Amino acid sequence: MNLTFFGTGTSTGVPAIGCKCAGCMSSDPRDKRLRSSALLEIGTTKILIDAGPDFRYQMLRSGTTRLDAILVTHEHYDHVGGLDDVRVVNAQMRQTMHIFAEAGPCAAIRRCIPYAFTGTQKLGVPQLSLHEITLEPFKIAENEVIPLRVMHGNLPIVGFRIGRFAYITDAKTIPDETFDRLRGVETLVINALRFQDHPTHFSLSESLAAIERIAPKRAYLTHIGHEMPPQATLEPTLPTNVFVATDGLQLFDI
Repeated sequence: MNLTFFGTGTSTGVPAIGCKCAGCMSSDPRDKRLRSSALLEIGTTKILIDAGPDFRYQMLRSGTTRLDAILVTHEHYDHVGGLDDVRVVNAQMRQTMHIFAEAGPCAAIRRCIPYAFTGTQKLGVPQLSLHEITLEPFKIAENEVIPLRVMHGNLPIVGFRIGRFAYITDAKTIPDETFDRLRGVETLVINALRFQDHPTHFSLSESLAAIERIAPKRAYLTHIGHEMPPQATLEPTLPTNVFVATDGLQLFDI
């Protein structure tokens, strides 16, 4: 199983419009971050986690032309705002895209792009098949996917575990039962917005505490805000098994 980080930034992206902070002014390409998304490749199966408003450019930049499924963590626009652009992938593949999400995000997707579900227009609209998931494991092409309940402030959302890999974003708290589901994870992706406390996202210290409890062999920080120091400053301060994810970073055989 291989992973490509399509985007590692928060909802504003990095740099943020008009900001002059150190992160936004950095000339290091590692500090340029599109909205968070990641591509899993398991054999020939390609699974995207979240499709935010940068989806089109992320697909072009990576050279990806086909997807088998999209996992949606929650309905916020920076995670679903690119779903209209799936219509081009539909045309390339000549098939419907399978979207896996909880009931709330499925309802939000129907509200945001209702023309995709009315059946009155076939051309120029995304062809999406919504699969409502619960916290029960399900399969995509024989690969077991385990949903992970996390809390985004007061909003229940999901991360995902496949084999020894787990992906969590936008978490502020992780229930004990989810920590149980994370036992044995070797590669963990988890959000870390900034140093300062935030009401709905892990700060860096909270993320590092969760990593210490989960105890993966390696962890990668994502959903990073522009307030975080530049990568060259931040990464040397982290534990030896914790890394800052960057757009385009690829992990192999996870």
